[in-house]
Amino acid sequence: MTATEPTARPTAGETARALREISTSGKGRRRATPSIIPANEVARMAAVHRYDILDSPPDGAFDRITALAVRLFDVPIAIVSIVDHDRIWFKSHPGVEIDQLDRDGGLCASAILHEGPWIIEDAAVDLRALSNPLVAGDFGLRFYAGIPLRTHDGFNLGTLCILDREPRTLDAHDLTTLEDLAAIVMNDLELRLENRRSEHDDSGEGHALPVKSGA
Repeated sequence: MTATEPTARPTAGETARALREISTSGKGRRRATPSIIPANEVARMAAVHRYDILDSPPDGAFDRITALAVRLFDVPIAIVSIVDHDRIWFKSHPGVEIDQLDRDGGLCASAILHEGPWIIEDAAVDLRALSNPLVAGDFGLRFYAGIPLRTHDGFNLGTLCILDREPRTLDAHDLTTLEDLAAIVMNDLELRLENRRSEHDDSGEGHALPVKSGA
């Protein structure tokens, strides 16, 4: 993975301030642009709620994955995101202080429209991103690589993504590594879902008691 002039990167404080301004400016907007809404949005949102992860507390397991991504790719930001109906919520987000963005303000909303990786190597010259507030605003995003967090039944909950304010390129080895990290995130979510279902079944909830004849 390569970057141009990595020593010229902004400080963590500058990055946090820029993202906070974008997050604040988007408050009050409740409807995302139709072009970033997948055709299966109703079923996809049902899948999001099935995993019961939105607004859950910080979690060391996911934080370790994003911290590893930061080190492996030498980027300032790595995020585990979940795309809600009007926002992109960050389950883990080393490098930024905010925990959500307006759905229109984040590239993860575009990334979940695809089955595979969604990569912008230089947003300054990529027509897909020129108007995005992360690119056009003070944050000055230049690089984004997101791997959809895809459920076993084919719904994209969000992404594992890495970001930088310098252009980057990914080779095949880098891409495989990022995909493996995203798979670990999704495996963890699937395991937690199965554990909750098992606990529910063991508790006997949802099972009606037999009715005795003649009662």
